[in-house]
Amino acid sequence: MKTRLQWEGPGRGDDRSQGTVGGLSRKRLVLGAVVVLLFANRAGAGGGNLCRQTAKHAADSCEAGVRSDYLLALGKCDNLRDAANRRTCRQQASADQEEGMTTCDGQEGAREAACQKLGAAPYDPVIDPARFVAAIDNPYLPLTPGITFVYDGQAPEGPEHRELIVTHKTRDILGVRCVEVHDIVIINDELEEDTLDWFAQDVDGNVWYFGENSKQVSEGRIVGLEGTWTAGVDGAKAGIIMEAHNAVGDFYRQEFSLDTAEDFAEVQGLAESVTVPYGSFSQCLKTIETTPLNLNDVSNKFYCPGIGEVLTRDLPGGESLELVEVRTE
Repeated sequence: MKTRLQWEGPGRGDDRSQGTVGGLSRKRLVLGAVVVLLFANRAGAGGGNLCRQTAKHAADSCEAGVRSDYLLALGKCDNLRDAANRRTCRQQASADQEEGMTTCDGQEGAREAACQKLGAAPYDPVIDPARFVAAIDNPYLPLTPGITFVYDGQAPEGPEHRELIVTHKTRDILGVRCVEVHDIVIINDELEEDTLDWFAQDVDGNVWYFGENSKQVSEGRIVGLEGTWTAGVDGAKAGIIMEAHNAVGDFYRQEFSLDTAEDFAEVQGLAESVTVPYGSFSQCLKTIETTPLNLNDVSNKFYCPGIGEVLTRDLPGGESLELVEVRTE
């Protein structure tokens, strides 16, 4: 069982009564030693498995953030005049801390499970600009500038409309000329997400994902940038969004920016038949996509030769997003 530090609430004694060593309370020295020992034990548990070590360090960071939020919440509770309100506030802070720790555990478990498939090596793909080509013509994800893919479906919040616009714009990332794709999501006739994605194809036919600028929108105003990352910035690495040669069981990172963008894909089928409003297709690729950042974000995606993505089906709720139109300039 994973050891966690138990944090005291307010009013549990005074550090000055515990004695000091070199100006520091003994309690703080002991607490610091426990923290160091905890982290050392975790790092050692990963051994030479750098994938597992990454999972453990990410979990340490997550738990430290939860504890920090808990202590800050207690500080706010301290300033409530009414004693009953203070108690309620502290109880809520404790409940939020427990929920946060549960989330951290779940994320670590998902990363550990991914490591079982990915192996022990660090994720550090070599990006050689000379090995990339100008066009993205992978049959399962052709991204020709001037094409717009239009999808309709149902989200938990209401009707969903998505447009994937392959623009004529490019961006150089790590020396690679990437195609810019404008992805917009509209729910209940209101713009919810406005994203720019950057892709490039290597000489073998793999399509790489080099980053995104993602904006969350509410009532016409930008309210968040969650999920934004760029390969080569702050430790972020490009991932493969579509393989050149798919095989059932293939498992790979689509993106990698620790605690920001960590989508995985696994190939589940190569000969799927799919019918959507745009048409009926055969010999389609089926993947399952997951992320440790949101354990409820699990979906099947279907990519058909010569078209690309035609169907997304969310597994927790069963909602679908279907291709309804392909526009060309």
